[in-house]
Amino acid sequence: MGRNLALEAVRVTEAAALAAYSHMGQGDEEAADRAAMQAMTDTVSTLPFSGRVCIGEGNEGEVDNLYVGQKIGTGEGPDVDVALMPLEGTSIIARGGFNAISAMALSEDHGFLSVPAIYMDKIAVGSGLSADVIDLDAPPEDNLGRIAKAKDVAVSDLVICMLDRPRHKDLIDSVRATGARLRLILDGDVSGAIAPVRGNSGIDVYMGTGLAPQGVLAAAALRCAGGQMQARLVARNKDDHRIIAAAGIEDADHVYTIDDMTPGNVTFAATGITTGPLLDGIERSPYGRDGYTHISHSMVLRSSTNTWRFIETHHHSNP
Repeated sequence: MGRNLALEAVRVTEAAALAAYSHMGQGDEEAADRAAMQAMTDTVSTLPFSGRVCIGEGNEGEVDNLYVGQKIGTGEGPDVDVALMPLEGTSIIARGGFNAISAMALSEDHGFLSVPAIYMDKIAVGSGLSADVIDLDAPPEDNLGRIAKAKDVAVSDLVICMLDRPRHKDLIDSVRATGARLRLILDGDVSGAIAPVRGNSGIDVYMGTGLAPQGVLAAAALRCAGGQMQARLVARNKDDHRIIAAAGIEDADHVYTIDDMTPGNVTFAATGITTGPLLDGIERSPYGRDGYTHISHSMVLRSSTNTWRFIETHHHSNP
């Protein structure tokens, strides 16, 4: 997976982001999701690889495109596993809120952990910290104490990002009891988990429970950026236990690391749709006499080179 393919991945997330943005603030989640998925489907079909969807929009039969196991790309070039998220934050787009993105990750064959679409408990931090700084089984006060010490700051200086969900009530109370500060987000599990590796995001730690496929996608970006993450599947009921067993997972309590979730070389690309801690959103401005331009802000990361690239693209249109 070379530099050219990495930049092609950005083209895919840009297309999905622009399609979703056209529905921003219009109150129709399904229309935004359909538009993003169709744009990503059309664009990814032109990429010069033999791809297989590992993380997608659902299973075959549940969705028409971008389903797990689907073959994508031109069929020529390297064998690549693909994790896709045309639109993270359908409700964000519908209400015109913050922190919606489109994301895609590529890896060498069999490069992503296969997980069912159930919940996963997660903790993630940025780069430059010791390998033992986080422990998913430790209480929040222990993790935050170690992270603060590693960063040479007070616990009260830490900002923890978390989805604002009723299921997190006890965790929220425990974090606030340490004196740390919370940034609760309505949606954006992937971008929230990646935010700690961006020095200017204002986020030190990501904690909480979100969907497992999003956890693997976030792990891909964290691998490229030198961050850390631990995660574990959450079986809430008998149905979840059956789903885990059907997926061939023998140890439902296993704690996964980034190396478990993304063992191969990884390329990660994302485009901001609306502004959040990870990326600026799409901007629209006049262009020429009667036209206009959409300005998109994207990032592409490669684990093989440990490089980040930030790309601003001006998409010019005429009536």
